[in-house]
Amino acid sequence: MQLRPGELQLMQQLVRQLAGVSLDDSKGYLVEARLGPIAERSGCTNFNELYFKLRYGGEKVLEQQVVDAITTHETNFFRDGAPYDALQFKLLPEVIDARERQGQPKKLRIWSAACSTGQEPYCIGIVVHELLRDLKGWDVQILGTDISKGTIEIAERGVFADHEMARTARPQLMSKYFTRVDGGHRVVDAVRKMVTFRQLNLLQPMHGLGPFDIVFLRNVLIYFESEVRKDIARRVAETLLPHGWLVVGASENLLDAGPRFVPQTHCRATVYQPGLVPAGKR
Repeated sequence: MQLRPGELQLMQQLVRQLAGVSLDDSKGYLVEARLGPIAERSGCTNFNELYFKLRYGGEKVLEQQVVDAITTHETNFFRDGAPYDALQFKLLPEVIDARERQGQPKKLRIWSAACSTGQEPYCIGIVVHELLRDLKGWDVQILGTDISKGTIEIAERGVFADHEMARTARPQLMSKYFTRVDGGHRVVDAVRKMVTFRQLNLLQPMHGLGPFDIVFLRNVLIYFESEVRKDIARRVAETLLPHGWLVVGASENLLDAGPRFVPQTHCRATVYQPGLVPAGKR
């Protein structure tokens, strides 16, 4: 199905409304390739009909199909590397020290936002296990969220195909923390039991989330317009404990999100501590 004049603007408006994702005028091919088949299956003869069906029809299943199709699910185990080094050698040790000072020496709360099919939260769990070794007595909870119901269902299964296992910079950890099962490789129970998943649209209220010691919000803010991106960053920061850390993607920065967001670089990763505003920045 091909876009007719004016339909790209309708689809841009629709996608922004449903997922907050900003599609520029060069993404017409993406709309045709990903949303065209959905339009045809739903009985629409053009994108204009799809827009009005979604805008006024209240078809939640169709809405979810559009969100699943248009959002990017590109990910792999230990993607970009540096954030996991920062997690292991800087963030977790400092969080554990802060917890000890508060009288909670064996408690960790971590959120992986926009986690796609679960590779990131499972990798966080692996790093936690590598650092702590013996989890006996520890209360560790890692939450993975994503807007796509389909990706969350995949993440919850915790089983990954051979080609997904091969896409990693740390193969020695993959062989250590996954076991062969029918259909692929399953994350070991020691890691799996730390991780839970839920569907969440970052545009919606974050009531009941947190407080967290660490939030990974990587490679997702780049898809939002400036004001939406800043609003999400501020609301995510509100879920952090005063000593908490926020980790963003390598190509993302929050310099325009307010004085709370002062970037730090650790192990080549960009991180923030929005609960600790430097003197003179208040």
